Formats: sequence, structure tokens, C-alpha cells
Amino acid sequence: MREQELIVYREFEDGDLLYDMVWLMEHYQDEYYNEEDKAALMYDCIHKLIELAGSYGFHGNLWHCYLANLLVNNENSYSCGCEIRGTIEGSINLAALHDIGIFKEFYDFDFAPMMEALNVAEWAIVETYQSSKQESKVYNTRICARICELAEQFKENKTAEEMKDTLTIFYKEYGVGKYGLHKSFRIVHDESGVRIEPILNIAHVYMDDLVGYDIPKKKLIDNTEAFVAGRKANNCLLFGDAGTGKSSSIKAIANEYYDKGLRIIEVYKHQFQDLNACISMIKNRNYKFIIYMDDLSFEEFEIEYKYLKAVIEGGLEKKPANVLIYATSNRRHLIRENFSDKEEIRQDMHTSDTVQEKLSLVARFGVTIYFGSPNKKEFQHIVTALAERHGVTMEREKLLAEANKWELAHGGLSGRTAQQFIDYILGTELG
Repeated sequence: MREQELIVYREFEDGDLLYDMVWLMEHYQDEYYNEEDKAALMYDCIHKLIELAGSYGFHGNLWHCYLANLLVNNENSYSCGCEIRGTIEGSINLAALHDIGIFKEFYDFDFAPMMEALNVAEWAIVETYQSSKQESKVYNTRICARICELAEQFKENKTAEEMKDTLTIFYKEYGVGKYGLHKSFRIVHDESGVRIEPILNIAHVYMDDLVGYDIPKKKLIDNTEAFVAGRKANNCLLFGDAGTGKSSSIKAIANEYYDKGLRIIEVYKHQFQDLNACISMIKNRNYKFIIYMDDLSFEEFEIEYKYLKAVIEGGLEKKPANVLIYATSNRRHLIRENFSDKEEIRQDMHTSDTVQEKLSLVARFGVTIYFGSPNKKEFQHIVTALAERHGVTMEREKLLAEANKWELAHGGLSGRTAQQFIDYILGTELG
């Protein structure tokens, strides 16, 4: 069977459907096999294509979308070489062209004789499929639409060379596999080992959505833009008061710099011992990765920070140039300090060493950015800006009076409190 002749593109996720379809292409006229069994297999393939459409959000010709999805997700020496960079040189192009030629045969196959021979007219459903309005469970809306568009572009390609060029452009624009098609990820450690899995729903927040904090935002943007441009950049610690936009700023850069190859991997404190395994999985990819640690802090008895110190700076292996660490914290020094650390008399004979060990973690973040609570005037500016953005029609004086009452009862002055107040107004008849 032709799929066994593939050289570069192998080991597909959801590949069983491909093998079943290729078998039907080659044997649907073979009298040796039972007609009912062949028809049953074709109906099973229709079922799988429709199920995939429900999960991925595909529409149009589902067979074409399925093939396109296999190609954009297959991480191999050709696709990984092309991700973000585009066309590459070398003999790998000949191997890739050979495989794309086989996929073009799958793509251009005429199913009309098979439908007639097996009496399965329902195949027509998957050739002009109209999807429901629900969002993809696997991709964000933009990526899902782009894969469907890619399937349509392949239809216009007359030769395998044209199809390969179209696919290479996709790799350059979006990348390949999970790292190419998703913005953010988390670490999972189970009985099978350490894995990096996509986070399917990330908040669609951008820097312009965060009112105020112009200086902290600029410092974060400058460092991140240097990183994605391949220039020298530093690990970042965003610290300060709760609800001031630290975590939202990280989400914003994930959205704003995705097109430039930036990806975010969220790591929790109990996973720090998996950091080396995580970095080994991403260090040779053509993306820029920020390992993100939210609400980072340590109690005195917790020692996980030692893993983090070694990873950031201090181990024998140099941290890859495509990896930075960003963290947010309400604490400036991350590790809780006691007054006993400052006392002149204590049980620890080497007091300064103990204190320095605790402070050395922060020193490994080259850029520290402070997000402070707004004063009353700044808080009111945030409230009025958010109200205007969301179409709140309440008179300004009444709006600010209600906002002042709200913040007194709901956590004080912060950007988060302002947003919660506007959400409250929008959820009632007051707005």
C-alpha cells in the first residue's frame, strides 16, 4: 500500500483512519473481499471523519481537512526544519517531495466509483460538510480556519511541487505540531513520564486591554521583543500587589507574540524537578519558549527553589538560548524571611550564607518589574476606561461613587477590583 512507501511523514496521530481509507482505495473493487465488509468499513470511516470534524471544527471536504491536519501535525526532519524559518536546503527536500506526491494521490482520489461500487452514497456528506457553530475542542478558531483554508489551497495545487510549497509556507507562518498550532502549554507527569500538553483555552487578553501600568508594561514588552528577535534578553520577575495585572500581562504577551514564534509553558512549584526534562524537549525547536511560573513564592521549609536556581543559572548545562523564565509573585524576595534571619544571635553560625542563599534566587532574574496598587485617581481612571470600553452608560459621578463603594467592600484599589466592578455593572441593570 502506498502509505508504506512514505519516507519522512510517518507515525501519524489518528493514522488508523488513513490506513483504512487507503485500503479501501486499493481493494474496493477486489472481489476477494466481502462487499458488506468493505461497505461497513467505509461507513466507519465516514463516522470517524464526522467525529473528527466535531472535535477539530473542520468543515467542507472532511477527507481533505483530515489529510491537511496530518501534514501540519507531523513533526519530522523536514517540517521541524521549516517551522518559523521556511524553506530549507538539502536532500531532505527530495524525500519530502516524494511523500507529498503520495499525499496528493490520496487528495485527488475520485470517490465516485467507490460510492457506486459499495453503494455508500452517504460519502457525499463528508465532501461538503457544514459544521455546527460550536468551537473546536482542539484548536483555537483561527488555527482551525487556517487548516480548512490549507485544505482548499491544496485543491488548487496542480502538482506535488506546488503542494509542497504551500505546505512549507504554512510551516513558516504557523510552525508544525502542537508547538506550532498552540500558544500555551502545561507540564504533565504521569506513569508514562513527563509530557508537555497544550492549554486549549487561553484568555484573549492583549496589552492594550490592561489600563495603566505603562512603565511596567514597557519593560516587559522590551525584554520580550528582544527575546523573540533573537537578541539578548533576561529572565523576568513580575512582583507587586495582588490584582495589578501581572498574570494578565503574561497572557497578553502569549497572544501578541505568538505570530513571532513565542510559546508559553506554565509550570507549578511541585513540578520544578521536571524542568530539565521539559527544557530538553524544547531546546532544539525553532520557537522561543517562556517557562511561566505564576504566584511564585516559597515558605521557609520548602526547598523546591533549589531546583529552580540550578535550572536558571548554576548547572553544568547551559540554558538554551530559546528559553527564558518569567515568574509572577506578590513577594519581592520570593522566599519567606523571618526576623530571626536578622538577629545577631542565632543557631546558624554562618548567618550571612543563609540569607544570601535565600536572596540568590531573585538575583537570577535579570529584570524585575514592580506592579503596584493604583492610587485613588489611577483607580478611577481604570474604572472609567473599562466602562467606556464595555459600553457602560452610567453617569461618571455615579459610576465613580459606586466604584468607590465597591472597592471598599471587595479588596481595595486594584485593576482586578475595577474589572470585577465593571463586570458587576454589566451583569445588572445599572449599566
